[in-house]
Amino acid sequence: MTSCLIVRRSRFSAAHRYWLEELSAEENRRRFGAAANIHGHNYTILVSMNGPVDRFGMVLNLSEVKQIIRREVSGQLDSQLLNETWEEFVRTLPTTEHMARVIFERLRPHLPVVRVQLFESEDLWAEYQGEAMQAYLTIADHFAAAHRLALDELSLEENTEIYGLCARTHGHGHNYHVEITVKGEVDERTGMLVDLVALQRLLKDKVLLPFDHTFLNKDVPYFAQVVPTAENIALHIRDLLEEPVRALGARLHKVRLIESPNNSVEVYTESFAPIA
Repeated sequence: MTSCLIVRRSRFSAAHRYWLEELSAEENRRRFGAAANIHGHNYTILVSMNGPVDRFGMVLNLSEVKQIIRREVSGQLDSQLLNETWEEFVRTLPTTEHMARVIFERLRPHLPVVRVQLFESEDLWAEYQGEAMQAYLTIADHFAAAHRLALDELSLEENTEIYGLCARTHGHGHNYHVEITVKGEVDERTGMLVDLVALQRLLKDKVLLPFDHTFLNKDVPYFAQVVPTAENIALHIRDLLEEPVRALGARLHKVRLIESPNNSVEVYTESFAPIA
């Protein structure tokens, strides 16, 4: 029997704060910064479900799925202070990664859920696939850079035959969008799989500052010898980040680089197996 993966979106708005009662006010603010204050987000949930296609041509009736998600999740969380809403958010901080896990577990008795993605903003989201305390966290940012696609040993005509207009001698530029996804264990108290501030700083120091407003071929030593295609840029970002992310206590899972609305590349640090 044929099976399909279907996805339903839902939204809610809620407030939260990162605040541990066992820490002083000063310690909380030092550890969590502005996130120690009560603040809010417009959250988006993507619920992925897998199952056979029935004789009506459906895995599930999406109208019923919508009502279940609203009853079990979004209707309960909308316009609430998350820290005081569910028991799971009292004992563990309602971080994006912990929330994705809890939403998955709350929906599991009612739907054949295989993945929950929770977007806190367009630059921060988490994913949970039912792997005990393992979750994924993605951060995104951008840099602007120029490059030229050409091999030094080839003539302009030969490079143009391979790379087209991208081989022009003065190069061209892009507004690159970069996403890095890390995987790790969600801490049972802080709700975090990695120090978010440290991860954002790592991306800034290792990638954004060295690459932004540069001519990659000339200003980034690595690309003096390697053609800065989107593929090679993504691979280099992976190599720059893999060990530093491990030092933070997580694992780099994926780098995604969007060069333009038409071109993007994904590089994985471990074997990639799509959700069954």
